[in-house]
Amino acid sequence: MSGGLLVAGTTSDAGKSVVTAGICRWLVRRGVKVAPFKAQNMSLNSFVTREGAEIGRAQAMQAQAARVEPSALMNPVLLKPGSDKSSQVVLLGRPVGEMSARGFFGVPQGPSGGPARYQGRQEALLGTVTDCLAQLRGTYDAVICEGAGSPAEINLRRTDIVNMGIARAARFPVVVVGDIDRGGVFASFFGTTALLSAEDQALVAGYIVNKFRGDASLLEPGLDMLHGLTGRRTYGVLPFTHGLGIDEEDGLHVSMRGAVRESAVAPPYGEDVLRVAVCAVPLMSNFTDVDALAAEPGVVVRFVDRAEELVDADLVIVPGTRGTVRALEWLRRRGLADALARRAAEGRPVLGICGGFQLLGEHIEDEIESRAGAVDALGLLPVRVRFAAEKTLARPVGEALGERVEGYEIHHGVAEVLGGQTFLDGCRTGSVWGTHWHGSLESDGFRRAFLREVARAAGRRFVPAPDTSFGMLRENQLDRLGDLIEEHADTEGLLALIESGAPAGLPFIAPGAP
Repeated sequence: MSGGLLVAGTTSDAGKSVVTAGICRWLVRRGVKVAPFKAQNMSLNSFVTREGAEIGRAQAMQAQAARVEPSALMNPVLLKPGSDKSSQVVLLGRPVGEMSARGFFGVPQGPSGGPARYQGRQEALLGTVTDCLAQLRGTYDAVICEGAGSPAEINLRRTDIVNMGIARAARFPVVVVGDIDRGGVFASFFGTTALLSAEDQALVAGYIVNKFRGDASLLEPGLDMLHGLTGRRTYGVLPFTHGLGIDEEDGLHVSMRGAVRESAVAPPYGEDVLRVAVCAVPLMSNFTDVDALAAEPGVVVRFVDRAEELVDADLVIVPGTRGTVRALEWLRRRGLADALARRAAEGRPVLGICGGFQLLGEHIEDEIESRAGAVDALGLLPVRVRFAAEKTLARPVGEALGERVEGYEIHHGVAEVLGGQTFLDGCRTGSVWGTHWHGSLESDGFRRAFLREVARAAGRRFVPAPDTSFGMLRENQLDRLGDLIEEHADTEGLLALIESGAPAGLPFIAPGAP
């Protein structure tokens, strides 16, 4: 059986994904056969594996860091929010239905005043996720698990399968990551540990400080005091690092901005820059599609939500969304639908991807996602869309603009293309383009050809750099994550944890929760 580690965090966005990916890259460079794992993920940024399974993009990125093929085993449960109160549940790469938060996490059951029992779908999945983890442990030398949110969500602990629940089941040691850039990191470390039960505390080996700015020696007295208070050591102080370029689970970040060089936007290869505006539609999914554009020298990418912000854009992208009809209403309410129509009439470039492609069509029939029935779309492409109960999950390969293109598809909408020029699985009419293919812009030759078309239509003297390789830039960024761990973490201490398993003999802090 292989060794392993759980990377937990004091909060969401503390840096768990970065640290997990960095540890995977550091280990594989040492010759360790390693795999990432996240029992349960909540994200609208997902990916399709070669076997046709849908998993979180962060786990696909971590698999790339580990130099292994991503698999559904690495993210057995994926929750894709469709509203504030419900999500689509994707189990082992396949959707199994919509579920409310109460139905998934469970609510207290039993007599008033008596011990609470929680009944929900999540608790029933513990066996599934531990089976997946066991399969990975049987194949790899080490498995690096990423937690979710905070392990000290005491209202959810009884049904937890992604933080201390999986750590206790696997007897994995836990390191807790804290974002010092937000402030309060010592209180966060202490409070997170103190809220755990004695049994969970026994698995917490120590801490990693993330996003530190300044002289690390000034932090040492605090780390010593933290050790005195908790009996736990700090396994690294990672400096604040710009432009790491990894796939985000949530939040509007252009991950590859700054990947070409340290400045926010690299200088253009030609005479002009190219301005790209991405409509920040509700329930936006896979906005990582624009990362490859942001990696191009001279391309400026920004997210927008006002019609006036489209005026100076050379290209407008309508991205994917988990709420196509809701996004359609949002575009109309904010005046963006009219602005897109004006652009199309003026011959100015617009690209719709997945849900964005569906929005640009003529008609949508949706009894699945929104149950809105027949809805008129924006009418900019000769396409009619019908939502099917079965989700399309695919890894297509094709050709466009004379270049080879690879992508991936994740959608319930089935498009009937009624005219226009063929464009991947969609179509093009004048300066308006649409396709279901996510990730197509990561194909270097196609991206350059597409940007030349956009520049010509926009009247810009923009020239794509001939040697930008998105794949190489991504590899360089993953190496930077590995360097971050190798240079600033206690790698020998981490290796000992991974190899030896759960820590023993650490003192307890009086727990604040059962």
